[in-house]
Amino acid sequence: MPLEELLGYLETLANQSLSLWDLPDGARARLINVSENATYLVEAPGGHKSVLRVHRENYHSHRAIECELDWLQALDAEQVVTTPGYYIGKNGDPIQQAHVEGLPDPRYMVLFHFVEGEAPDESGDMTDGYEELGAIAARCHEHVLRWQKPDNFERLTWDVDAVFGEAPTWGDWRDAPEVDDSVRPTLEKVEATIRARLGAFGKASDRFNLIHADMRLANLLIDSNGTRLIDFDDCGWGWFLYDFAAAISFIEDDPRIPDLKAAWVRGYRTVREMSAEEEAEIDTFVMLRRMALLAWIGSHIEAPEPQELAPGFAATTARLGQAWMDRIGA
Repeated sequence: MPLEELLGYLETLANQSLSLWDLPDGARARLINVSENATYLVEAPGGHKSVLRVHRENYHSHRAIECELDWLQALDAEQVVTTPGYYIGKNGDPIQQAHVEGLPDPRYMVLFHFVEGEAPDESGDMTDGYEELGAIAARCHEHVLRWQKPDNFERLTWDVDAVFGEAPTWGDWRDAPEVDDSVRPTLEKVEATIRARLGAFGKASDRFNLIHADMRLANLLIDSNGTRLIDFDDCGWGWFLYDFAAAISFIEDDPRIPDLKAAWVRGYRTVREMSAEEEAEIDTFVMLRRMALLAWIGSHIEAPEPQELAPGFAATTARLGQAWMDRIGA
């Protein structure tokens, strides 16, 4: 279905579904972002604001979304990091489900509290922001090591199989735009090198556990009350160091990256130990994430952002991968 047609159905669904929560009369939903999910700003006379997330079909189960909300609430309650609250539906469930004619499947929805604040400025010196990101990541990692997770805890896994396996979460990178004979051999070697290094790195619980998996500056909101971490939709099982890789999504070739990595590590170590071995492996996770993003562009090419990112992305990924392999002698 063309994206424009899909968004028309989703806007109808979003506005028809507002009655599932106890909202002021006259509330209306307006699209503000589309990626895995469609996100709407809900406004009503009298100043009410909230944020409605309409989930992609067949991506997260009801239980998986419950687990996301459980962690989000635990982080906030234990003062690890401030996270957005959410509204309970009229039926007592924070996760609602509804269907609209024209779409084949019902969609899950969560209505979050509106969070005041602005994301850090990414146009200038970002080292302070990345130092804070590193500290926040470390606090979240410390938390999951001691947190008693609910029974039947269900979230996506962000490991080698999720990116390179038989049923990759975001598709096969080989199907992405501009993956041709000029870059494919290098990218095949990048995949093999990542597989070997992360197989040796292992999945001990103090390295591989529950992570945010999308902890970019864009997902921090800062105001006079402090810093809030938002958008836990990708949270799942993964390597702790993947949180840095996610933090530089789509800007891996920016010349500022070495300084930003140093700042992130510096912030991380104010909270939690990171060994020299772990620090040396960070770039492996950067390449794992970059390969995942290449696949994501291919599987989401109907959306505006992937269309804008696609030109040259495969070639840059190959160039970054070759430079990384040269550095490690692969």
